[in-house]
Amino acid sequence: MSTKPTTTDFEWTELDQRAVDTVRVLAMDSVQKVGNGHPGTAMSLAPAAYVLFQKLMRHDPADADWTGRDRFVLSAGHSSLTLYIQLFLAGYGLELADLEGFRTWGSKTPGHPEYGHTTGVETTTGPLGQGVANAVGMAMASRYERGLFDPDAAQGTSPFDHMVYVVAGDGCLQEGIAAEASSMAGHQKLGNLVMLWDDNHISIEGDTQTAVSEDTLKRYEAYGWHVQRVEQLPNGDLDPAGLAAALEAAKAETGRPSFIAVRSIIAWPAPNAQNTEAAHGSALGAEEVAATKRVLGFDPEKSFVVADEVLAHTRRALDRGREARAEWEKSFAAWRTANPERAAEFDRIAAGELPEGWEDHIPSFETGKAVATRAASGKVLQALGAIVPELWGGSADLAGSNNTTIDKTSSFLPEGNPLPGADPYGRTVHFGIREHSMAAEMNGIALHGNTRIYGGTFLVFSDYMRNAVRLSALMHLPVTYVWTHDSIGLGEDGPTHQPVEHLASLRAIPGLNIVRPADANETALAWREIMRRWTKEFRVGAPHGLALTRQGVPTYEADENTAKGGYVRFEAEGADGTAAEPQAVLIATGSELQLAVAAREQLQAEGVPTRVVSMPSVEWFEEQDQAYKDSVLPPSVKARVAVEAGIGLTWYRYVGDAGRIVSLEHFGASADGKLLFREFGFTPEAVAAAARASLDHVAGLAAAAR
Repeated sequence: MSTKPTTTDFEWTELDQRAVDTVRVLAMDSVQKVGNGHPGTAMSLAPAAYVLFQKLMRHDPADADWTGRDRFVLSAGHSSLTLYIQLFLAGYGLELADLEGFRTWGSKTPGHPEYGHTTGVETTTGPLGQGVANAVGMAMASRYERGLFDPDAAQGTSPFDHMVYVVAGDGCLQEGIAAEASSMAGHQKLGNLVMLWDDNHISIEGDTQTAVSEDTLKRYEAYGWHVQRVEQLPNGDLDPAGLAAALEAAKAETGRPSFIAVRSIIAWPAPNAQNTEAAHGSALGAEEVAATKRVLGFDPEKSFVVADEVLAHTRRALDRGREARAEWEKSFAAWRTANPERAAEFDRIAAGELPEGWEDHIPSFETGKAVATRAASGKVLQALGAIVPELWGGSADLAGSNNTTIDKTSSFLPEGNPLPGADPYGRTVHFGIREHSMAAEMNGIALHGNTRIYGGTFLVFSDYMRNAVRLSALMHLPVTYVWTHDSIGLGEDGPTHQPVEHLASLRAIPGLNIVRPADANETALAWREIMRRWTKEFRVGAPHGLALTRQGVPTYEADENTAKGGYVRFEAEGADGTAAEPQAVLIATGSELQLAVAAREQLQAEGVPTRVVSMPSVEWFEEQDQAYKDSVLPPSVKARVAVEAGIGLTWYRYVGDAGRIVSLEHFGASADGKLLFREFGFTPEAVAAAARASLDHVAGLAAAAR
């Protein structure tokens, strides 16, 4: 598996070496100035990053969002300087002042790369292994995009052919998410994906022998990857020619993802700090920085110095990028001429628009009939699939339960897969039992652009996905999580599978919109609103989590105010049956709305005008102006009850001091779902009793005030 330099056109000049050594000096200086950071990996990986950005990748620093570009993912996000310094040298807009401001307030160079914050950063990384899965998602999206726009082109001839490069460290590959994603990549035969593994044997606790003894290359061979190793130069530095040869060989391997192991010495060539755990996450210290500068031939008294000839040399990346993009645009123009209908589709999708009349395809459901919201969601997806070709997705091996099969005849599987419906450009993704990497792959798909992705599992397993979901929200990505079996209503599977704390916990993630529709029509309208929020009308995207029932729930008339997150489902009535000012307000989500509706009937019969509010999405409701929110939840009405089959944490701000919450503050049990609702106090009688208690409390406060 050793790779020798084989390229005949690879050139490595003294100026290239000086540029790489400049990278090392800038990495030391940046960390030393702020007093914290991760200098060691940025120093040792400098040749690898330089070869990619200056010699190999197809990219244009003047147009960081160019469709035809190769993607670069720094999964080892703690080594953000590995990326920042290349962006500076290539001309992406970072300058020396930005490196001097590393990890400080308001800088373009935060401690870990942040998507949308720094031009040229393709994804937010830092939690180890996430970037590996993001890159797998990008490679999947690239193939699906090709299927949308240029499926018949020969390999390597389409304007939609490009590479995805990811740099991972020892920590990335120890995280389970990387194993999940790498298994998926091998199974999918993602030949456009190349991972460079920084095999430096160092983690925070020291030599990786403390925790790892496996043969990583054999592991990746077993996953179905093309595997290579690049040896060091005799002096311990990385071998640029060997790296280039391995990367070219990886690029030529189109039938498998490629894994390149690079044995590096962390903090090379620092005389005392190299190959130490301290160099991983600490400033080297003034003396060691000065000593290293002397080794590299730099003035130890000067910091943040970049020779004019070095910068002029590396900024030629702008010229190469302009030439590469111009060449690509010629092939793109030829494709447009040959494929006018697909070109029009590309323009629509790239502009963030949906097909004309798409809303007309969303089904409506007959009132009165009991329908599980997961089933309603499945019907919506199948209807949308017929009109929105960029919409695709699947499930973590629970498609039959999640109702996430958008097309039963078309599975996203590589050539050679023996299953019926296997298609490299298929609509339905079989993520396998890999929830964590599924979520991160979905992030990568969304980041890649030009497609729209959803993925499903049980709500309780959102715990496995949480870190990736958090990053969806942090990056404002328009991904949709379809989480079914949303309460104790799922029944006999018992407390291990019954979500209790999950809704409140997910609502705690800033920027994540949780939608728990009460019936089939709310589900359809929720999907419509989620789709609408994908369009250019919304300047900032957001991920959505749909929490859907396993069991059937009554279907009510569709109400357009579903899109506002909360609305009056049934108004309070007086004795004569006409609308009246409410004395009590019942707030419910999901399958518990029917309980509030039945409790209202009891209270109305007792002469208590009672309003029922359906609140499928707290986040959407909070987006509304105060006048609307007050019209739904009148401040003058203090008697309130919120009912949801989970912990009540969400609802205190809505019920106030006099209100009551009908919730579940303990784990579930294994029994029929209807029995569990009854035994755990989710009945119309319990909701009505809570309303009476709240009314009594309000009356007591009024009496005390007199």
